[in-house]
Order: sequence, then C-alpha cells, then structure tokens
Amino acid sequence: MSSTGTIATAPVTRPSPTPQHLRARSRARRREALSGWGFIAPALVVVLGLTLFPGIWALILSFQKWDGFSPAEFVGRQNYADLVTDSAVRSAVTHTVLYTAVFVPASIVLGVFLATALNRQIRFIGIYRTAIFVPFVASPVAMGILTTYLFSPQFGIVNNVLRVLHLPPQGWLEDRSLAMVVIIVMSLWGEAAFTTVIYLAALQDVPEDVLEAATIDGAGRWQRFRHVTWPQLRPVTAFVAVYQAIQAIQLFDLVYATTRGGPLDATQTIVYYVWKVAFQKLEFGYGSAIAYGLFFVTLAVTVIVALAQRRAGQQEIR
Repeated sequence: MSSTGTIATAPVTRPSPTPQHLRARSRARRREALSGWGFIAPALVVVLGLTLFPGIWALILSFQKWDGFSPAEFVGRQNYADLVTDSAVRSAVTHTVLYTAVFVPASIVLGVFLATALNRQIRFIGIYRTAIFVPFVASPVAMGILTTYLFSPQFGIVNNVLRVLHLPPQGWLEDRSLAMVVIIVMSLWGEAAFTTVIYLAALQDVPEDVLEAATIDGAGRWQRFRHVTWPQLRPVTAFVAVYQAIQAIQLFDLVYATTRGGPLDATQTIVYYVWKVAFQKLEFGYGSAIAYGLFFVTLAVTVIVALAQRRAGQQEIR
C-alpha cells in the first residue's frame, strides 16, 4: 500500500542588504556617473562655450550700444525699437522671405523627383546616388567661386552657351532682377542633394505589398504615388520643410562669396545684414538685437509648422 503526499516548500527569502552593501553600491554608482561625466565633460564644455555663452552675451549686448572699443552704453529697448523702423531691415527681410518662399518648395519638389528617379534597381545606381550627394558636401566658398565663374557676364559658361544659341547674354549677378535667381539656383544645386537623400530613405520604407495591392487594383503610377506613397512621405516633408526653411532664413555664405549683398542690396539677406551691421559698422548691440529678432521668428516658424503637422496627423488618425 503506497501513499502519496505533497511536500510543502517554504518561500525563498533573500537576505536584506546590509548597510555596508548599500554604501558599496552607492559608491559604485557614483563612480560610474563620474566616469560618464568625465567622458562627456570636454565636449560639453566646448558646446556650452560656443553656444550658451555667446547667446547670453548677445542677449546682454542687444540692450546696449557698443562698438567693441569704447565702454558699452545701456540703451534698454532702443535697439529693438530701431529694428522695427529700420528700412534696411525691412528690405533684408523681404529678400529673405522671397528667397525662402521659392527655395523651400522648389527643394522639396526637386528632392521628391530625384529620389523617385533614383529609387529603382538599375545599373550603376550607386554611382548616380553618390553623384547627386556630392554638391551637398562642397564648401560654400567653393560653390560661390563656381557661381561667379559660371555666371560671369564676360567669360561665364552660361553666357557663352547663350551666345552659341544666338541669344543675348545677361548680366546675371550684376542685374538686380537676376541676382537672386542665380542665388536660388545655386542653392538648389547644393541643397537638393540633402532632400533627395532624405526622401530616398523614406521611399525605401514604403511597404511594397501596399504598392503591389494598388497595382493589382488598377492604380496607375501617378495614382500609386498620390494615394499610397505621398501619405507616407508627409512626416518627412514636415521635417524637410522646417530644416530647409531654417537654412533659407540663415542664408549668408553664398551671398558673401558671390554678390556681397549687391547689386544695390538686391541680394542682402537678414543674416548678411546682421554681419554687415556688427562687423562692418561695429554696431554690436544693434546687430545682436537683429539676431535675436531673427531667432524668435525662426522659433515661431518652427513651432507653427510642427503644430500644423501634428494636427494634420491627428485628423488623419480620426
């Protein structure tokens, strides 16, 4: 006769850590934290020294009148009041807005077009993609020199092509109505590579099964792009629009290397005007006030675009 029974097992209890163990663990965590801060401290000091300190100093200067040599004079909000009534600031803002309004949509359209053309498996596709990205890594100074060479009224390649076609040569960078057009064209040549790479990465994330289902349902190439591909690209488009808008508002180096704001201030952007006021006229306080005005405008544009994109995404979900 056999009997069966159950063996009761007592719960395993772990001994509570002693104060010595707690202190040792705390010391180990502090050493680990100090080691981490030790690794990032040099880079953190450099970043803060190049961003935080100049930003605070520029904010203080924006309430002062200072030429860099004589003692600074506190003027309160006078610099900001002059900013509102300065006709040169209004002209520079107008040029910057015009440039941004043309450059940002054109860079997006060109980026989508090039990315769509490169999003296929053809021979030497790697070479084509690399060639598209090369202008983006070119130096702005080199791009400015290339611009002056291409669009020189006397010896430029563009005017030589026009002469071959029996068309009248143009003044380009010396013509007030054409100088900003040249700046926009050369900016697109350099910056469209960035939007192309971003959109190319986004296109490769579009589900292939959805595209195949749309094809089976009879959707053409344009219908697939409009109803399947483009909705997938909207978040990327919001990022590209914000980034390119900030880049457009901060346009300086290409203008400096080509026209120096001319002819007759036709290409003088707001950042170039800040540089002109601060480092040519030595009005560092007024230049800092303009720079901070530009900062708040850029921040407002970024917030508005981000909120609009978030609201559009919530409406699509509903």
